[in-house]
Amino acid sequence: MKRIIIVFSLFVLATTLSAQVYLDSSAPLEERISDALSRMTLQEKINMVHAQSKFSSPGVARLGIPGIWCTDGPHGIRPEVLWNEWNNANWTNDSCTAFPALIALAATWNPDLAPLYGEMLGEEALYRNKNVVLGPGVNIYRTPLNGRNFEYMGEDPLLASRMVVPYIEGLQSKGVAACVKHFALNNQEHNRHGYNVHISDRALYEIYLPAFKAAVTEGKAWSLMGAYNLYNGEHACENEYLLKKILRDEWQADLCVISDWGGAHNTDLAVRNGLDLEYGTWTNGLTINNSEYHAYMLAEPFRLGILEGRYTEQQLDEKVHNVLRLIFRTSMSTNKGFGSMVSEEHLKAAREIAAESIVLLKNEGGLLPINSNEQNLLVVGENAIKMMTVGGGSSQLKVKHEVSPLEAITLCSEHVVFERGYSSGENYIQDNVDFHEQLSDPRSAEQMKHDAVEAAKQADIVIYIGGLNKKPHQDCEDSDREQYNLPYNQDELIEALLDANKNLVVVNMSGNAVAMPWAERVPAIVQTWYLGSEGGNALADVLFGKVNPSGRLPFTVCRQLSDYPAHQFGRETYPGVSSGNYDELYYSEDIFVGYRFTDLAGQKQKTVQKLMNAKNVRPHKPLYSFGYGLSYTTFDFGKAQISGREMTKDGSLQVQIPVTNTGTRAGKEVVQLYIADLKSTLPRPLKELKAFQKVELMPGETKTVSFSITEDMLQYFNPDKHQWESEPGDFEAVIATSASDIVARLPFKLK
Repeated sequence: MKRIIIVFSLFVLATTLSAQVYLDSSAPLEERISDALSRMTLQEKINMVHAQSKFSSPGVARLGIPGIWCTDGPHGIRPEVLWNEWNNANWTNDSCTAFPALIALAATWNPDLAPLYGEMLGEEALYRNKNVVLGPGVNIYRTPLNGRNFEYMGEDPLLASRMVVPYIEGLQSKGVAACVKHFALNNQEHNRHGYNVHISDRALYEIYLPAFKAAVTEGKAWSLMGAYNLYNGEHACENEYLLKKILRDEWQADLCVISDWGGAHNTDLAVRNGLDLEYGTWTNGLTINNSEYHAYMLAEPFRLGILEGRYTEQQLDEKVHNVLRLIFRTSMSTNKGFGSMVSEEHLKAAREIAAESIVLLKNEGGLLPINSNEQNLLVVGENAIKMMTVGGGSSQLKVKHEVSPLEAITLCSEHVVFERGYSSGENYIQDNVDFHEQLSDPRSAEQMKHDAVEAAKQADIVIYIGGLNKKPHQDCEDSDREQYNLPYNQDELIEALLDANKNLVVVNMSGNAVAMPWAERVPAIVQTWYLGSEGGNALADVLFGKVNPSGRLPFTVCRQLSDYPAHQFGRETYPGVSSGNYDELYYSEDIFVGYRFTDLAGQKQKTVQKLMNAKNVRPHKPLYSFGYGLSYTTFDFGKAQISGREMTKDGSLQVQIPVTNTGTRAGKEVVQLYIADLKSTLPRPLKELKAFQKVELMPGETKTVSFSITEDMLQYFNPDKHQWESEPGDFEAVIATSASDIVARLPFKLK
């Protein structure tokens, strides 16, 4: 009997010890994953690679492995929804802090703010027990009609790269995974499930992939979301070239690939081409509310395929391995706190980021900042009172509070009158989130305009706060804008206000560039964004001079829609041409996106045609250039210097330039370094952004800004060799304050 007891005890001890590996946080991660995987049944594995509800996927309860809870969005933690539906679950404790939209973060041009943003967001996710934040988005701003540009980080891959990496690091430092999206080429919302992108490998690698690569290889993102669109005839969530060749083989990614909701279409492709975790397929996805999760592409069809020999359990194990890695990094991590929600610290961070993102585009006669003690102010425009956290698609939030511009301005001055000026109609309600705003107005459009104009005649300064909103066909997921001009006849209203009062400040609130036919006449123009919970306070901070504006444009503002390269080739480049089951969409502008295109204005037409390999393309100077923004103070640049005139491929050159605040206010300037390749085998843009620094200066203070030029900054992607390379020859280091405002050119050679 003793022998039996001893043997049984040893068996229990051995079993207990072996069971500790996957639960032992001190054991190597890959060993924990392999150990957990070895204990799972086939059905348990299958369960782990598809959803169990709108935003969750199961773990293995038998083994004590928790599931994954995802949440929208990149700007704040989405309210709880019903298990199988998109509708708000009507909880009373899920109100969040809304942080500025990611286009606003990019507009700060300040990478030091990005980790703060990520950390604060991570704390709110922890409080709500969310493991994966579905963001950030880094799709490139190709057309100003894209309804989702406000969620992304602008037109330049270097700017997006430098801003996304610290955001991810900050978020994941809290034990919450970033899910970088939408991989890849999701650059429009029109027919987003049904367009097939045709693009050169060079444009893919030089423009549309760098921010994703930085997120994966530098930011070490723990998950990544596939896109809805097709590329080379395969949906992005099941795309062999994107998910296997680039993501796994070239970038050596160790993350979990998650489908966009409804992004998986074919079990065979999903199994073979790198999708790990499937959410929201059509059986229970974007349009149908039911609970048929067993019918997902990676559910019962996958299991039956294994039993029938069409797939292998090894293919399943690879996916489960990646899902387990995500679980061990998040829900099973012991290195995370408890989080907090709508804390004073979070609101302070939201306000700071928002204020630093605001871009002063024009300020003739020093109309801004406003002296609140002496002037009678008229505020006009629906966006002064409209909540901007409701609507917009998956980034919609339920906030504890949202400070409106009118509310904040009224706190700064005792002499404020408000006139609506225009109306967008009834409040837009999405997913049953309704703050019961009173946006309807009994007056006609003409009467509202008349009342605003009459009030303008009595004011010292008129502050017009208009722009876009987050209704469909404006800045909103699943639809693109239908016009470049402002909606609701705002252009006409602005002109009428200007005729009534020359002291007009136009505040454009949007996530996209808009036409500004009145720009030459209006003395002061401010570009602001969807700024979140503290948006009104942040705007007032800038208008009244508490904060010196230092935001810079993350995209080019053209005078008219046809000035954008994506709109110069006809429907084939936007929105696509119908061909069978899908629209064919051609990126004919290739690498010449944003300022890379407008920089060609003034070049000989033959030169432009040769560079772009296209006829009838006409670059025009923009209204406001990429990287542009003014300040309430002034800056002077000293003589720029470079450490040498020749550089070897394994060497570097140092560039320095002194910057002095010559005004009377403390302020921040953004010094931008572009590189120009003066002669190359393949066509290249006239210059490309390669580095930038934001420097803060007190009045009279001088600081020297330094950049290091390395060989990788001189490279282009050679599609014939499928590799990055640089050519010996003549280059220029171009120091600028925007793509159009050049401070210095420093020539050098690559030996």
